[in-house]
Amino acid sequence: MKLSLSLAAALALSASLAAAQDFKAGPLKIGHPWSRATPAGAKVGGGYLTIENTGTAPDRLVSVAAPFAARSEIHEMATKDGIMTMRPLENGVEVPAGGKVEFKPGGYHIMFMELKQPLKQGETVKGTLTFEKAGSVDVEFKVDSIAAKGGADAHQGH
Repeated sequence: MKLSLSLAAALALSASLAAAQDFKAGPLKIGHPWSRATPAGAKVGGGYLTIENTGTAPDRLVSVAAPFAARSEIHEMATKDGIMTMRPLENGVEVPAGGKVEFKPGGYHIMFMELKQPLKQGETVKGTLTFEKAGSVDVEFKVDSIAAKGGADAHQGH
């Protein structure tokens, strides 16, 4: 009986830790990586998260790798003169010392290119973020609904 209670407590703790979806790389805190579900046959998907730098020196997200996509790119979406544009950021994104950068729909985001399989709601998919100073950190992207908007919407009930 005690063993099953201990096992249940350990499982509950590991489930709550997994649900928190927070990862660390040195002074960097990566919060709530997520993606939207993709329809069958879709070749691209998006990745979103926050990066908080608690350190005293800036760092830079320089690349992303994901085994479920042939390649991944760091992109920025912006509106200029009423025209929305999206472009890859070949030099990555700087995370200022003591600052926070948010990857969200309509702004900075990760493009997963040439998907090897659809991203399905409720699943988690693995990826690796590589920073200039903090190095690489493995993360898991929680796949939300195809219509998820991010922020509180993306994490309700998780």
